[in-house]
Amino acid sequence: MIGLPRQLGRVLGQGSFATVKRATDKKDKSVWAVKIIRKKALGPEDQEALEKEVSIMQELSALKHPHIVYLKEVYDSADNFYMVMELCQGGEVFDRIVKKEKYTEVEARDALRQIVEAIRVCHSRGIVHRDLKPENLLYVSPESDEIKLADFGLANILQPNSALATACGTPGYVAPEVIGSAGYNKEVDIWSLGVIAYILLCGFPPFYDENQGKLFKNCLLYTSDAADEGLGVDLGGRRI
Repeated sequence: MIGLPRQLGRVLGQGSFATVKRATDKKDKSVWAVKIIRKKALGPEDQEALEKEVSIMQELSALKHPHIVYLKEVYDSADNFYMVMELCQGGEVFDRIVKKEKYTEVEARDALRQIVEAIRVCHSRGIVHRDLKPENLLYVSPESDEIKLADFGLANILQPNSALATACGTPGYVAPEVIGSAGYNKEVDIWSLGVIAYILLCGFPPFYDENQGKLFKNCLLYTSDAADEGLGVDLGGRRI
């Protein structure tokens, strides 16, 4: 393959526009994850979003932050666009929740600390992730408890004295400001982080309904009284 000095291996994941494959460097035999985007499947807005995703990941990767997935390099060809990224082989936080059912308070604290550190760095640079969820948090290896933040496909840059307006994210994790189509800022990531904290401690989400409209309504009706009650999380968990 011209321009890509890596041997592509098995498929790690697949989406509407892209496939992620395991890849081995032909020179030093290091192992990476390569996201292969089919360019013909991209519309103008998708192309713009891809350029923004790459720009954001390149900015963050320059920091080599221990809790953010590293983007090593990109390659462009006639048919595909390739993103060579750090390979995290421990699976998603989601998978570990399913296996464990729920985390202990100590385990949840340690996991959340890492996620908060990653988000703090993003927010300090005006970057709003907008799709925080256990599926976008990866463990480095099956034996490790080290977590890295991934998938900046919906991330955006918040300009000074401005707000974001696009409704995006994953139902169950999006903040009320996003659902209500009001302008919003980086605090929407904090809401998603709170949902993740709840799931880690309880093993199930605070807001759930098969009907997306009802799910969003439940989220919008969330009150300070519910926060005081902790939605079923015990005192130790609320202190986290």
